[in-house]
Amino acid sequence: MKFLFDLIPLILFFAAYKLSGWNAEAAQHFINTYLSGMVSGGSVTAEQAPIVIATLVGILATMAQIAYIKLQRRKVDFVLWFSLAMFVFFGGLTIYLHDEDFIKWKLSIVYWFFASGLLVSDLVFKKNLMRKSMEEIVQLPEQIWSRLNLAWICFFTAMGFLNWYLAFVLFKGDTSAWVSFKAFGSTAIMFVFIVAQTIYLSRHMKDQA
Repeated sequence: MKFLFDLIPLILFFAAYKLSGWNAEAAQHFINTYLSGMVSGGSVTAEQAPIVIATLVGILATMAQIAYIKLQRRKVDFVLWFSLAMFVFFGGLTIYLHDEDFIKWKLSIVYWFFASGLLVSDLVFKKNLMRKSMEEIVQLPEQIWSRLNLAWICFFTAMGFLNWYLAFVLFKGDTSAWVSFKAFGSTAIMFVFIVAQTIYLSRHMKDQA
């Protein structure tokens, strides 16, 4: 359930983009009429409207997630706060400048931030963040924790470059294709990686028994 809950902003971002794309002139009219104060020059083109609408929906959905967790009197984890901060910063630039490049860069920068955090924590502070986050639910040999941390560093780094390549090279000029990758491609790759990781770790958990 948590996995689906975390995907809500992404799903709404995708849905808002597609719906706005199918009704681009209506989306343009809505922005220019009701949201003109949020965009540079006071207006956007029909081509720019879908990404502006989708970005605004994504920001509001992430805010709603945090508000819901707060109402449940539960702790909001760092990843969600960071996601909101990145969404507000890069999304805000996308909305104000009606420039899709900012929201495209956001995904790569988030991936690279997580990779850097894991690497710096391990090399500088001698703390394995993957172990810290998982050791309460699983016990593994020290060597496996190190491999797991390295695997996530490589994964986040690779995903950052993959997003950059798709956004600015392969799908350059085709924002719709990039949005589909962001919503489904990156999620599918993450799911496959987690499944593979679980299978790998399960062998070592059995060895610990």
